[in-house]
Amino acid sequence: MSDPKMKMEVPPQVRDFALKSVNQAERAISSYVESASKSVAVVPSPMNEVAQQALAITENNLKASFEHARKLMNATDINEVMQLQTEFLRNQFGVATEQSKQMGGGTASAGGDVAKEEPDLI
Repeated sequence: MSDPKMKMEVPPQVRDFALKSVNQAERAISSYVESASKSVAVVPSPMNEVAQQALAITENNLKASFEHARKLMNATDINEVMQLQTEFLRNQFGVATEQSKQMGGGTASAGGDVAKEEPDLI
């Protein structure tokens, strides 16, 4: 059972305002990512795949962060906040490890493609 001193009393108006702010920020970031996706299409071929991969990773990380923010806004006590934060960090560490492996393979592949297409650059 939670210690009554650890209970968080957040007025509904504050929660609503925070949720609207997170939703607004998410829409703005989504618009930015959409524009960036269109820009990636003009990147030269070998690096296009790497750029798309980096953008997809960024988008997934942002989505996870916004979802985490929403969960935190609904937390009712400090123990729940700590549990949510611990889960989020543990999950993001695993995700970052996997993303690093993906990007390592993607950049090596793109580097090989550049070497094949532009041998004079090497």
